[in-house]
Amino acid sequence: MREDGGVVETSLIEAFRDAHLYKEIAGDVPAQDAVLVRLMLSVLYCVYLRKDVDGTESQLETKDQAIERWEQLWNRGQFDADLIEKYLFDYEERFYLFHPERPFYQVNIDKGTQYTAAKLNGTLSESGNKPRLFSLVNGEAKNYMGYSEAARWLLYLNYFDDTSSKPSVRGQNMPSTGAGWLGKLGMVMLTGSNLFQTLMLNFVLANEMGVMHNGPAVWELDEVSSKERVEIPIPESPQELLTLQCRRILLNREGDKVTGYLLLGGDVIPKENALIEQMTMWRQNDDNVLTPRRHDTSRAMWRDYASLLVRSQISGKGKEPGVIRWASDLVDDGIIKQKDINIRAVGVKYADKDFFVDDLIDDSLRINTQLLSNMNDGWNNRIDATISKTENCVSSLGKYAWNVATINGLDENGVKKQADKARSAGYQALDQPFRRWLTSIDPDTDDMETKMNEWDASIRRILLNEGKRMLEQSGEKALIGKIDGDKPKNAFTAYRFFKNDIMKKTGGVKNE
Repeated sequence: MREDGGVVETSLIEAFRDAHLYKEIAGDVPAQDAVLVRLMLSVLYCVYLRKDVDGTESQLETKDQAIERWEQLWNRGQFDADLIEKYLFDYEERFYLFHPERPFYQVNIDKGTQYTAAKLNGTLSESGNKPRLFSLVNGEAKNYMGYSEAARWLLYLNYFDDTSSKPSVRGQNMPSTGAGWLGKLGMVMLTGSNLFQTLMLNFVLANEMGVMHNGPAVWELDEVSSKERVEIPIPESPQELLTLQCRRILLNREGDKVTGYLLLGGDVIPKENALIEQMTMWRQNDDNVLTPRRHDTSRAMWRDYASLLVRSQISGKGKEPGVIRWASDLVDDGIIKQKDINIRAVGVKYADKDFFVDDLIDDSLRINTQLLSNMNDGWNNRIDATISKTENCVSSLGKYAWNVATINGLDENGVKKQADKARSAGYQALDQPFRRWLTSIDPDTDDMETKMNEWDASIRRILLNEGKRMLEQSGEKALIGKIDGDKPKNAFTAYRFFKNDIMKKTGGVKNE
């Protein structure tokens, strides 16, 4: 390794060369996996939007050509590391962390907010005045990190940074940067059995408008902007978006250790209709404007099934992620033949107007690959309807808890807490069974009505068991209850109403 930190290029070449051997990216947190995948994708776009698989110059012109090139890469089962290495060597000087003129993913700035290494480390995320009581790294190790670790967190910071930094000059009319670009998304990626498959499954070569536009990655630019908080148009090419400089960063080092960094707000792009982004869920407003839909940490990923797999022209609920639409085309063309595919949601949850990171997001769904096919829209719509039914049944469990808490004489706040607790318990009890049921669906062999009835039976069994458990714990006051008019009102009558409601919603019989 050179003294100026030549760690990025070497690591990239090694990763591409052995991608078929690695099970996954080895990031420190899930969101770091995402930025490393996107960095590697940007290199693939720079190479394969311009060259054929054999390395000859060949621009893509049609979607059929894009699919053919992708298929050739996929069938090889590994990347041509020599071809990728040759490309990276053309920009070798721009992949060094501490190059005097073009440090990797950085800008030579002399003003901004100064942070320590503890803030750079996303597993710590300490502000300058609020150290964590308990942290994963302690002592002097919090104050520095090695070059390889710093390179990973540099990428993470650029795309997931919070809004805690301030403009370098107060009083100027500068746009708000918001969180980094990936922090604004409900990021979705497909994962395969190894790193090669994961990269390929997210390597979208054509969208609804045709083949992807060929533009420059940030390291291909003659100059990198150092302007603070600049509003720019939505990038036209995937490599421009994937290497977007959301922040202007300059790492500080002492000897061979990174000790902190200087930061300014960077490029800001509109969220509205930024459809060059292929790795997010979308929501659609009344004016048909699409914006990224962030993940909700209170919801399991399967509850957003419609945003993932129910096509927008059918559901009217937004737009499916580009990686899923592209995979659907590949499944319909018979190129992707594996039985199962994994959809992963990654990201961070911010708090207090995105001022700091509050939680990490890492969830996934494994489904039969044929559910990606356009031919199986009927299955996906029925699954979506079944999820809505499931949510309605969990709401019934919450209403039951509300009624019991009311009989117990709890105040409004206490009643609400009991209802929320019951709904949370209901979703927790249903979560793993639903995932197993969803994974078990095979559209090629299963009867749709049989599979839907199978899940209805699971809803009845699981939620009625939850209801019985709540009945046993409802307390003497609720069990005795009171007379309301000429009818008793107690935990037993509340459970009977709840049971009948679940039976009605799931097509069960009352003596089941």
